[in-house]
This record gives sequence, C-alpha cells and structure tokens, in this order.
Amino acid sequence: MKIAILTFEGFNELDSLVAYSILNRVKSENWQVQITSPAPTVTSMNGLTISAHQPLAYANQADAVIIGSGSLTRQIVADQSLMSAFTLNPQKQLIATQCSGVLLLPALGILDNAPVCTDLTTQPWAMDAGLVVLEQPFHASQSVATAGGCLASQYLATWLIAKLASVEAAKNAIHYVAPVGEKEDTVNRCLSVVEPYLD
Repeated sequence: MKIAILTFEGFNELDSLVAYSILNRVKSENWQVQITSPAPTVTSMNGLTISAHQPLAYANQADAVIIGSGSLTRQIVADQSLMSAFTLNPQKQLIATQCSGVLLLPALGILDNAPVCTDLTTQPWAMDAGLVVLEQPFHASQSVATAGGCLASQYLATWLIAKLASVEAAKNAIHYVAPVGEKEDTVNRCLSVVEPYLD
C-alpha cells in the first residue's frame, strides 16, 4: 500500500508527522508511507524543515492520500500550478484531510455534497467554499474522510489503517503510541470514532 502525506510549505507538524508515525507502526513489506511535497524540502509553520520522500505526482498513484493543513493552505488552493498537478480519484483512492487541508477538496472537485470536519480557524473559510461543517472531530463518506483539530490526526490514521490493513492492525498501532495507563481507553476511543465509517 502506498500512502502519500501531502505536506506543503507552512505545514502543521502535528498533522503530517503524527499521522506519519502512527501509520508507520504497520510493519509490512508492501506498506509505504511517504511525505509528499512540491519541493525537496518544506518548512513548517513553526520553522521545522523536513525533506520530502516523493514529489507531488506520487499522490496521484497512491492508494491513500492525507492532505495535511498549514498556515498557507488558502494560498496553495489559489495556486493553479499546484492544483493542476493533482489527479486524485476517490473512486480508486482513500482521501483524508486534516483541518485546512479540507479546502483542497472543493478546489479539486472531490466532495460529493458530504459534510466535513475541520478546525475552528478553517471553519468560516470552509463554509465560504460551500461546505457543511460538522461539530465533531472526524467524518467519512465512502472513500473521503475529514478531521478537525490537530490531534484528530490519530483518527485519520486509525481509519486508514483499518481500511487498508485491518481493524486489528489499527488497534495495535494506536496501542503502541497511546500514553501508558491510557492505552485501552485510547484504543477504544479511536475505534468508537471511526468504526461507524468503516463500511
């Protein structure tokens, strides 16, 4: 399975790197999680510079794509040279967005009038884009999932692992990263949030 985590200049570290870490708890020869960016390096909203594993074109062939958020998302959506690089297809891919990453969905023509989740900062921009925003951390409609709030990245990771690998693999991944003394509670909470959307 190829998983692309779209990570742009000004990215939110929690969105890209928490999901990256949890997803990499799945140990399988065909499981590949890649930071995917428009440049060889990108710098986060707080000054952390990381190297990309793959260029943007990788996302178009991936089995799943996470669209992370950041401080420059609205500028990214307005950049036609960037937007034209994508041919994401929810009929063939799982697509998940974190916070302001949801703004790319209408720009790419991906949403099918489904409600979305996003963070409080992005909420008015999402509504201006015609999206119906839910007051909850996670929602999925068929192959498209959205999450709101930085730490909701754990729900995106749980959903993706359960869909691409198994529910048991998702449990194991969350159990590994959960705080000591709260492991079972964390696993149960994550599953309770995503299980209604696994069919």
